[in-house]
Amino acid sequence: MKALISGAGITGMAAAERLTSHGWDVAVVEKASGPRPQGYMIDFFGPGYEAVELMGYEDRLHEFGQQVAQADYVDADNNVRARLRYGTLEKAMSGKLVSIMRPDLEYLLTEAVGDRADIRYSTVIESIDETSETVVAELSDGTTVEADLLIGADGIHSQTREMKFGSEDKFLYPLGMHTAAFVFDDPEVFDQVNGSLILTESLDAQMGFYGTREGKVAVFTVHRDSGPLPDDPRTVLKERYDGIGPLAQRALDGCPSPSEIYYDVVAQIDLPQWVDGRTMFLGDAAYAVSLVAGQGASLGVAGAYVLGERLRDVTSSEDVPSALRECESRLKDVVRDRKMTARKNAEKVFLPQTMAQLWLRRWMVKAMRVPGASRVLRSGLVGKDHSSVAALSDF
Repeated sequence: MKALISGAGITGMAAAERLTSHGWDVAVVEKASGPRPQGYMIDFFGPGYEAVELMGYEDRLHEFGQQVAQADYVDADNNVRARLRYGTLEKAMSGKLVSIMRPDLEYLLTEAVGDRADIRYSTVIESIDETSETVVAELSDGTTVEADLLIGADGIHSQTREMKFGSEDKFLYPLGMHTAAFVFDDPEVFDQVNGSLILTESLDAQMGFYGTREGKVAVFTVHRDSGPLPDDPRTVLKERYDGIGPLAQRALDGCPSPSEIYYDVVAQIDLPQWVDGRTMFLGDAAYAVSLVAGQGASLGVAGAYVLGERLRDVTSSEDVPSALRECESRLKDVVRDRKMTARKNAEKVFLPQTMAQLWLRRWMVKAMRVPGASRVLRSGLVGKDHSSVAALSDF
């Protein structure tokens, strides 16, 4: 059995790991010239963490993880106005949480796949011809791949999805924000932020800082903006984040070239159906929940794991379409819950617009110290649907 995966990011490599571990012949195509260095740190927990644990890579996950003691919200004078101890988060997740850079998680999964898959960078699918028996893809490197299954895991702006279902405008649900991430060198700032997540307590625009394992400062930003993406994100960042604090100013002074900045719209993808014949979309290509939900990578890995387990014993090509539909059915409720929670949090909690909303968030952070608060925090982080990956994968 052969699979072609479009996208060598976190979701695509998780799918490649599962399928190759079950004996599938897998080819992966990726438009980037290699693994992407850009990306921000994520708190990896929930169904994706469980999937990595079931794959047998939990120890490796923690080797790549970074120690974060607390998240501090600081005002324009760098005074801490609210603090959330990461021990509270870890307790809420029963210890199954790790802070990790997105590129490091991608590298871990790529390392796990090793040479079991044919990974082609600087390559994309140019056309798809699908029949009831096979999928034939013409690639930009001049070759043709015939497979029993095509997985679209090429992100929120999926070109593969556009080939199958049309323009992303039909499926994109913007949350009215833009986000950016970059890394810069500043030993003094590194000493201030290392071991913590520092967040500006500001309205309509927020900047976050943390130290990397390489001794650099990683920055992520999110601000309200419903306009098109800029040609030079540095101009927007310097306009929107000027005056919100000394750390922000140091970050703006150290802002790298546009090619070294990740910049995109904060949005969700509402794809009515993830499966079309022998093609299935996973991760952000199918169900981007946005950074507001905090589980995009987790749900991508979980989806890949569930699909891999469903296809474990599939030996006949004619059984692939029904297996894909069953997998989609099991995952949709979990994803829908996270999307709705994120949309509610986007307006008032994630990025306050008024002082009243800012004070509410400050109170919520401080309330996490109250005994029993971890149960409330877990529900807010994971959602109401706590279906385990093991249960979702028990076909």
